[in-house]
Amino acid sequence: MTWHLLAAVAAVATQMVTSAAPAQTAAATATTVPEVEIIELEFERYRRMTVPVTIGGRGPFRFLIDTGAQATVVSRDLADRLALNDRSPATLVGMASRRPVETTPIYDVGLGSRSFYIRSAPVVETANIGGADGILGLDSLQDQRVLLDFVRQEIAIADADELGGNRGYEIVVKARNRLGQLIITEARLDGIRIAVVVDSGAQGSIGNPALQERFRRSRQMGETEVTDINGVVMSGAVKLANDLEIGRARLQNVPIMFADSPTFHALGLADQPALMLGMSELKLFRRVAIDFKTRRVLFDLPPQSRIAARGSISVFDR
Repeated sequence: MTWHLLAAVAAVATQMVTSAAPAQTAAATATTVPEVEIIELEFERYRRMTVPVTIGGRGPFRFLIDTGAQATVVSRDLADRLALNDRSPATLVGMASRRPVETTPIYDVGLGSRSFYIRSAPVVETANIGGADGILGLDSLQDQRVLLDFVRQEIAIADADELGGNRGYEIVVKARNRLGQLIITEARLDGIRIAVVVDSGAQGSIGNPALQERFRRSRQMGETEVTDINGVVMSGAVKLANDLEIGRARLQNVPIMFADSPTFHALGLADQPALMLGMSELKLFRRVAIDFKTRRVLFDLPPQSRIAARGSISVFDR
């Protein structure tokens, strides 16, 4: 069996190596509102979001919410502890590599008031996912809206209507679906038309070689590395983009690492300029909602936003 395309186009949780101090960790708890799951966030050491998950009534365990990963993934430590021993071989596509792994079914996965079954979850080393117990990928999130609220520091997962619909979002961008992933095409980087994938599992933003070729005259800031879910390190040049426009939202001075990741190939984005938009940029908004049912991404702008040229809205200046 080959684990590709329809299954785990890369559980793409990445760790951007920088000199920044790690974020402090806050305890994660769950608060239930009728028909809406409100889950407090825990910012683990790579500033990615984790939520409490139960398995077979045990837990809670700390799982990342990764909108850039197609498959739910479990750490080897947790799989062994829960005796998830019904395992099969597969190939896992990561941000930097393709590697053979084991997979296991996971029954009775609990997230807030919802429960579901994962048919085949890759088993990965705990160190490769920042010490978390697992990753909730797109197979756990379809037909739901995932709300990343950076003001309240919580995740809400429910139907759009249960989360207040589109009220309060200044910018709503349509996206197309590719293997369960939402890809925004209404975007430009320094005037270059690009495809954007919102990736809550990546700390920084990563561009593909097709974008780098169009971006070759831009100033290089240096190099950095990412370690993918298979533990493979990938290095790449970092350049500073002047403007990233998504719909009417305009972000300025955006650092981007460039790398030829298998993820772009799996999503059919290798031959066109494309960008995985990471948490460093997402957290500049008040809220970001990824609505898989209606194929829309919604942005709630921060107070310092201002109207700029061509009717765009400048989100921030670094």
